[in-house]
Amino acid sequence: MEDLDISTILDTLPHRYPFLLIDRVIEYTAFESITAIKNVSINEPFFQGHFPGHPIMPGVLILESMAQATGMLAFYSNKARSESGHVYYLVGIDKARFKKPVTAGDQLVLKATLTRELRGIYRFEASATVNNVVVATAEFMTTERAISN
Repeated sequence: MEDLDISTILDTLPHRYPFLLIDRVIEYTAFESITAIKNVSINEPFFQGHFPGHPIMPGVLILESMAQATGMLAFYSNKARSESGHVYYLVGIDKARFKKPVTAGDQLVLKATLTRELRGIYRFEASATVNNVVVATAEFMTTERAISN
């Protein structure tokens, strides 16, 4: 499987700056698993306030980056795109744990595995690592919905 670069991610996910939190997909198997990366730069807008002089990536944004990886897996598994009029909504997060802080200059490696699909609800186990050290884990649930105007 070839890498999915930022252009492909932008064609797939509806997220945009400053809320697009994955930079590349390095591996995926449809309906099974995905590995993506997020390069954490000091230029991230959240570092201005979290925390000045001690930049730490907010835990909720680490969770969001893992959730976006699950969205990429769901979109790619179903050969869908965000412009198709559908999005994958996050409908649940369970067992979220933060093990170590993530700082400017780190590279998050985001891994997610599809553990169950039932009536359009997808359940994933996900983790984020930096230098092969787990920094966060969680379970996510998503569902596909049509965008209504």
